[in-house]
Amino acid sequence: MTVVTETPGQRRLPDRPQVHVTRRLLPSVEARMRELFDVVLNEADRPLGREELIAAMRGCDVLVPTVTDRIDAAMLEQAGERLGLIANFGAGIEHIDLHAARLRKIMVTNTPGVFTDDTADLAMMLILSVPRRLGEGSRLVRDGKWTGWAPSAMLGHCIGGKRLGIVGMGRIGQAVAHRARAFGMDVVYHNRHRLPPSIENMFGASFEPDLEKLIAEADILSLHCPAGADTHHLLNAARIAEMKPSAFVINTARGDLIDEEALIAALQEGRIAGAGLDVFAREPQVDQRLIDLPNVITLPHLGSATIEGRAHAGEKVVANIRFWVDGHRPPDQVLDGWA
Repeated sequence: MTVVTETPGQRRLPDRPQVHVTRRLLPSVEARMRELFDVVLNEADRPLGREELIAAMRGCDVLVPTVTDRIDAAMLEQAGERLGLIANFGAGIEHIDLHAARLRKIMVTNTPGVFTDDTADLAMMLILSVPRRLGEGSRLVRDGKWTGWAPSAMLGHCIGGKRLGIVGMGRIGQAVAHRARAFGMDVVYHNRHRLPPSIENMFGASFEPDLEKLIAEADILSLHCPAGADTHHLLNAARIAEMKPSAFVINTARGDLIDEEALIAALQEGRIAGAGLDVFAREPQVDQRLIDLPNVITLPHLGSATIEGRAHAGEKVVANIRFWVDGHRPPDQVLDGWA
């Protein structure tokens, strides 16, 4: 006999809901999902097209998408009445139309806090690597062009005493500030809201309410804010033009925070010193001009790419689904579809 449960929206679900996962997850996570749910996996592990995502939503109770799955209002309109939960794999939810989900009474959850340290570690790695020209040095060795040590060869910049400007002082921004303090950096941040003095003291960070001033005075600028209409091209041509010629840009957040054309022009013309980029405007396409620049390190969106982090995120997804199926509020609810 099939057992059904009632959710807050009076949706009747089987005890083993149909769960559609859009990309391959760790084997341990997929095995756990198979134990608990009727799960459909993406065995080919390729991004689903628009129509494929719509078809998946029509045939499942729970969709488990990732940041590369754009889910807009028109798609949700075609999802049908069965879909009740979007259990996102990852903390960012800007790829999901939350307002449309609310109107459809579809709950949305995410996996916050899981990738904080992983992403902060990567950002700190770029903060260290770009001024010290590690990308350029690696190319020299790999291409067989290194001629040996010399007192004046491959000189970079130390980071001790340099001003690190952090835009977005959430979990990841704070974790980067914590790491930067250990390297003797002067940490200044801009945020929508100023942090309490106790937290500022903990990280040795100073608040700068003027974003333009922070960008203009930073030796290294690190972006850690979410994507959205308010932050699209936050680092635009005008702001890049005000940066120091010796300044570096680090972006491990979202590609569309930067006007990529303006950044490329500034790098090519030597108006800023370099960049470390883990995200791009048109992923997975990366502008060849960025790849060719010796003073730029380009990475394939590795911020969250640790076995431990991806396993923890998968566990959170499973927990959110189980809470929802049992009629309880999931621990990582983003959108209350029944409010």
